[in-house]
Amino acid sequence: MTVSTWLLFLSVSLAAAFSPGPGVLMAISTATTMGAKRAFYSSAGNALGVFIVATTAVAGLGLLLKTSALAFGALKVAGAAYLIYLGIKAWRSAGLVTATAEAAATAEAAPGAVEASRFATFRSGLLVAVSNPKAILFFTAVFPQFMPPDHVDPVRFLLLTSTFTSCTLLSHFFYVACASWLKRSVKQSIARTRLAKRTTGVIFVGMGGALLTLTNSK
Repeated sequence: MTVSTWLLFLSVSLAAAFSPGPGVLMAISTATTMGAKRAFYSSAGNALGVFIVATTAVAGLGLLLKTSALAFGALKVAGAAYLIYLGIKAWRSAGLVTATAEAAATAEAAPGAVEASRFATFRSGLLVAVSNPKAILFFTAVFPQFMPPDHVDPVRFLLLTSTFTSCTLLSHFFYVACASWLKRSVKQSIARTRLAKRTTGVIFVGMGGALLTLTNSK
């Protein structure tokens, strides 16, 4: 792969990674409610999910989704259901903001609970990535433009996947930094925290609903 070709793929990757989506929204939501450090677990899980999605797309799942309405519909419904679940969870948690300090104190006293919560955050980021059929279709459409037409080059595949995954992490770090700065700059209150959680919930549900309208254009 020439440098100019890689730079072209890099520009496509940056444009896609910095376009706000479910993974970015989850990172922002986690940063504003649990802090930037916790958001990195979500971003790491999302990055791993992106790598898995890219691998499955190259392995043929993307082609299956483009040709099988049943497979595409099943993954679409699963992804939408998970986003809607996250939205409902965020909305319901808005009523529990008064217990945040007590929960944090309990977590500090129980390291095992903290580790479990970190794993749950990592897992959520992973699931958001792998349950999004749009991501698989994106890789199925883009990767062939930068891969040899007659075979899969493992070295080039790793280069492309690493590039896109790095762009994903970079975009998440940018949005998390912005969210953390905004959190420090704006005085926090119970009302604002509830509003932020409920807004996040509505956006997640909206994304889930929008995902249900996605069509498998061949």
